[in-house]
Amino acid sequence: MSIYVLDASAIVAYLSNEPGEKVVTALLDDPNATCYAHVMNLCEVYYYLIRTANIASARKAIHGLCETGVIERRDMSRPFWQRVGEHKARGRISLPDCFCIALAQELSAEVVTSDHGEFDPLVPLGIVPIKFIR
Repeated sequence: MSIYVLDASAIVAYLSNEPGEKVVTALLDDPNATCYAHVMNLCEVYYYLIRTANIASARKAIHGLCETGVIERRDMSRPFWQRVGEHKARGRISLPDCFCIALAQELSAEVVTSDHGEFDPLVPLGIVPIKFIR
């Protein structure tokens, strides 16, 4: 069984048919894969969709995403949020992406992203496996 944690860029690519969408679709369609998203990343997608469309479209898209099998996680224990803070203290990475990384660590999962700017510096550190969709 493969476990993945989707960051906002992977979710937006999937929802908007952007390059990389087919990679995310394949993960969602794979019966041997489980895909998660932290609520911080879902919030990022939600406000992006409100800005680019409207609230109704954003709500519909998030609902549809969960219907396709993405499992929403709300992890926020003290050890979890402290790990998030430790990732944020390392350098220039967004707070929601730190939640994505911490969740991937918690689940022994692979991060799925298109965001090379945030995640390329982490690859040599081996903090978490990262799958780039483009």
